[in-house]
Amino acid sequence: MATKQPPPLMKKHSQTDLVSRLKTRKILGVGGEDDDGEVHRSKISQVLGNEIKFAVREPLGLRVWQFVSAIVFSGVAIMALTFPDQLYDAVFEEESVNSKTPIRLYGGALLSLSLIMWNALYTSEKVVIRWTLLTEACYFGVQFLVTTITLVESGRISTGAMLLLASRIFFILITVYYYYQVGRRPKKV
Repeated sequence: MATKQPPPLMKKHSQTDLVSRLKTRKILGVGGEDDDGEVHRSKISQVLGNEIKFAVREPLGLRVWQFVSAIVFSGVAIMALTFPDQLYDAVFEEESVNSKTPIRLYGGALLSLSLIMWNALYTSEKVVIRWTLLTEACYFGVQFLVTTITLVESGRISTGAMLLLASRIFFILITVYYYYQVGRRPKKV
């Protein structure tokens, strides 16, 4: 029996035909701009996403601020855990404290927050950095309110408490600044 020969392979002309190539890319959905104005080179980059989109355009000094925050949180936490009387005396200028337990619990909570701050130093994810900064700003805001209410109720204003309030306002401003800077969309070039 005679076997039938397969037809000769024909070279496709779509590889050289520019219009055909553009039509193919349009059907596949590649090469065009998406909603963010980014041009995808392949369908795979559309499906998997573009990691450049998630990279943080870090504002100047962000990592230094994160490092300083982690140091401050850790330092105050260790001081509250080991020397609760001295920490209370430094803020409210009262020598006796009824119970050391609330101050040590405060130190434990601060130590937990400091672990979050230390771990945020090693991430480049925008969402994690923003949540860390928001947590920090909320903490400073609550501490400012609690300290102010305590001073008003006691009727005594100490130098240590005023320095604490001023530093908390300063820390809130810096943290909120970095929070908004990290959240800004990068300018299109």
